[in-house]
Parts: sequence; structure tokens; C-alpha cells
Amino acid sequence: MTLPDFEHAPNQGGDPALYEIENRALDPRGLVLDAMRELAPWAGRTLLDLGCGSGFWLPGYAREAAEVIGVEPDPALVPPARARDRRARVLAGSAEHIPLPDASVDVVHARFAYFFPPGCEPGMAEVLRVLRPGGTLIMVDNDQRAGQFAELLGRLPWAQAQAGGSRTDAWWAERGAERTEVMSEWRFDSRPDFEAVLRLEFPAEVADPWLAAHPDALGLSYGYLLFTVRR
Repeated sequence: MTLPDFEHAPNQGGDPALYEIENRALDPRGLVLDAMRELAPWAGRTLLDLGCGSGFWLPGYAREAAEVIGVEPDPALVPPARARDRRARVLAGSAEHIPLPDASVDVVHARFAYFFPPGCEPGMAEVLRVLRPGGTLIMVDNDQRAGQFAELLGRLPWAQAQAGGSRTDAWWAERGAERTEVMSEWRFDSRPDFEAVLRLEFPAEVADPWLAAHPDALGLSYGYLLFTVRR
């Protein structure tokens, strides 16, 4: 499938093995998953992981959901996602091009798939198309106001253009989204892993001074925002 609007992700797409380490380190107490499950339970339902990457979250979803579908635009990540768990079906596609019928899923999860609203209207329309009546979209985003990760984000030009996240908040509010804050953390097993992941996510001029100022850190505080839209 050719996706003309696909943009290569510099983190997972650039270094899938290192991004796997990042996924294992984030939210170690499962606070984000707990909040997602409370907002839209998926036990016994059909769940779509939109932008599933290499499929890290698919096995956990498959333990509860009746059916799990992953959709991923990066052709390099589709094969490892398909190999992750036989209980999940993985399709090539994107937020703007979901290869599923109308009203075919109950819950859609999207982690960091709408970084730069406005401009996400086509993806939102597709999500609403595939959701059944009464279905729910949960979008997981970065909280740009709370936590040490937010402090680092604040040094990036694209985040500054978001005015501390207020433009993103406004975009979702216009669509009737419920906004939920979850304060969690990154926690790594080793300092080299932490340093490598931080440098994957941030340029050296942002990551290196922070690491130098926190020489013993094995992680940082990380605020999440969940935007929930009900069909």
C-alpha cells in the first residue's frame, strides 16, 4: 500500500531496537493503561491500535480484547508487528487510510499519532468512520506542562509553537474530547539505556545538558494527556 501522506518517524522508525527499550521503560506502574481501561474498557471488544509501530502493545491488548487489529504506515515496522502476537491482525495503513469497514471497531487507541493539530481532521474523520456507535477513541499525547519530560519538550521549536499545548487542547476541545491528565515516569535499568533513549528523542543540545545536570538519574517524570472522543 502506498501512503502519500506517510512521514517517517525519526524515533521508532530510525531505531526500532532502541525504541523497544524506551517502550519497556515508560509508565512502569501501568498508570496510563489503567486510565485508558477506565475510560474505554476493551475486554471482550474489538480494539484498533492505530499507528501500532512494531506492535509493542498488541500482546497486552490481546489478553483482554475479543479482537485486536494493528494499523501501521511504516512498511519496515509492519512485519515485526505481525510477528509480535498471533492473536493480533496487523494491516498496512494510516490514520488517514484505515483499511477497515465502516463501524467495525469498538475502541481505537492512538499513541502520539496526532502531534500537530490542527491539520488532523482527515484522520479524525477516518477514526469516526470505523468506530461503531458508542465506540471510543483514546489519543495518548505528551503533557507539555507537567513533568521533566515536558521541560525538555519546551525547548523544542515545534512544542513552543503549540503554546505549551494550549493549541492542542483547543483542537480536541472543539471535538468534544474529554481531557485526562496522568503523571507517570520513565524508569530504565541502566544509565546507558536512559542516555541513548533521551538522545533518540531530543537533539544533543537539549539532551546533553539535562543529562549532565542529572548524573545519577535512571529516568524522569513524564506527564501524559489522554483525549477521549466518544462516537
